[in-house]
Amino acid sequence: MRNVARTSLVDAAIDELRREIARGVWPVGTKIPSESQLAQSLGMSRLSVREAVRVLAHAGLLHTRQGDGTYVTATDESKVALRRRLDTAAAMDIIDVRRGLDLVAARLAAGRRTEEDLTALRETLGRREAAGQAGDLDGFADADVEFHVLVADAAHNALLADLYRSMSDALRDSVRPQEQAALYLDSSHDDLLRAIEDGDATRAVSVSVSILDRQERGL
Repeated sequence: MRNVARTSLVDAAIDELRREIARGVWPVGTKIPSESQLAQSLGMSRLSVREAVRVLAHAGLLHTRQGDGTYVTATDESKVALRRRLDTAAAMDIIDVRRGLDLVAARLAAGRRTEEDLTALRETLGRREAAGQAGDLDGFADADVEFHVLVADAAHNALLADLYRSMSDALRDSVRPQEQAALYLDSSHDDLLRAIEDGDATRAVSVSVSILDRQERGL
């Protein structure tokens, strides 16, 4: 870690700690060095370091556990802000956003999917069906969300995949009102997989619309 000049020390410490977190020096879930250790490595007072840590904790990158230390909770403030916004979003708002993301993902996936993508989609859809047959609501919701995330991955658009993964928790919550009805296992997700396998973008989009329409009716 670089030694920081003594001008705008708190801002400099914030920038340096943010950079180290983004670089993965301290992965999510790990404890960062103590205030005294950071102060020594940055060449500044513990007070400046403490204020920098407080700012980054407020931003959602760090979390301080009383008597234990400070842990990394995220690496990207923009994703933290999006997650916080999604946590308060109405279910209908999430469905509206999914209409944009899901349709683009389905269309692109039909044209860009690889055999590895198809294998992952088939395996996840199999777990979704098995969980449904077993009445495992949590397992069903997890597999349902993972299936849609994998469709976004199969689009091979890094921004789209990042956006979809960022809202995966909210997406899982949007599945919950549908879980009981979904356990009857309609064929829509199988139809979506077949459309992607066939490279039929028009049919993939149409099936995605029907899935979202069904979820909207259940709200």
